[in-house]
Amino acid sequence: MKAARLGIIGLTVGVLGGGLLLAGGCANEQEKRGHELYTHYCSDCHGESGRQNEGFNWSSMPDPKPKDLSNKGEMSTFKDEELFTTISRDMLDTSEEGGDPIGDDDFAVPTMPTFKYTLSEDEIWAIVGYVRTLHDMKMEFNVAGRKTSLEEGFKAAQAKFEQAKQAYEAAEKKASDEAERKSEQLKKDVEVDESAYEAEQTAMIQAKKEMDAAQVSLNNFSTRPGKGVSVPRPDLTIKPAEIAKMVDRGKRLYENKYGCNGCHNLAGEGGKIGPALDRAGFRLNATWIYRWLKNPQVMDSHTRMPALGLSDADAKAVTMYVSTLRAPKEEPIVEKPVEKP
Repeated sequence: MKAARLGIIGLTVGVLGGGLLLAGGCANEQEKRGHELYTHYCSDCHGESGRQNEGFNWSSMPDPKPKDLSNKGEMSTFKDEELFTTISRDMLDTSEEGGDPIGDDDFAVPTMPTFKYTLSEDEIWAIVGYVRTLHDMKMEFNVAGRKTSLEEGFKAAQAKFEQAKQAYEAAEKKASDEAERKSEQLKKDVEVDESAYEAEQTAMIQAKKEMDAAQVSLNNFSTRPGKGVSVPRPDLTIKPAEIAKMVDRGKRLYENKYGCNGCHNLAGEGGKIGPALDRAGFRLNATWIYRWLKNPQVMDSHTRMPALGLSDADAKAVTMYVSTLRAPKEEPIVEKPVEKP
């Protein structure tokens, strides 16, 4: 089963270390860019050279641990597209009860975050290219060809829309002229027969959707998704009788879908990249938590936490759970003075 073999091959959020040291040098600017992104987002869990137990967060993470990216024997079995999909995917709820259906080809390791909503497609391909160097391989995927294909796809969709728009306008004008002609003949107002251009209108609307989708795909190739998109203040009101159920769901999503415990520590368990959340309910405002979960980069442009694509409902549930984390403050240990005999 391909997904099972992938384990946690995906890249986990990390912290940018001081100074950029390119081991062995970089073949080109794309590889250099990939190294920078890998160091920033991946090395704390995967290590600088991709070996297990090399990243400082590796031993603190729940199982399964990050895979050995330097193992050519195993890594060579994965296509470039599979590595890309692992890094850029929608998160799946792996809960045994109430979780998402998970197929044989689905990658479902919660502690590996997605970068689909954080990095551009071009940036993710740069990471794939650099990961290939960790096991002495070269990426074969044609990134430049992918960009050209997206550009041509948008131009074709744009031309299709313009053609559909012209057909719609011509059909609408014909129906309007016909209504006007009948009005003159009958000496009374005659309504325009909208059904006469309904097919052209439907075709134009569909073509507009296809053009917009092609534009988004082209934009996402080189522009980070969600950049500059602010998150409105949420309505976090909830009926008292539903709070417990909402908190339970939020806890499940925290652990089994978004893998927050891969980077954050609770009660001494979990990762150590992000801050411990034992007392988050005291420290953080619920509205702030929600907006942070939806788009961290808008809240803090320097943060390394990725946007995980939480729906409004998921963000609300996780917010409710995190708001309940109110562990008592640890009392400092005071050593008693040694009594002199």
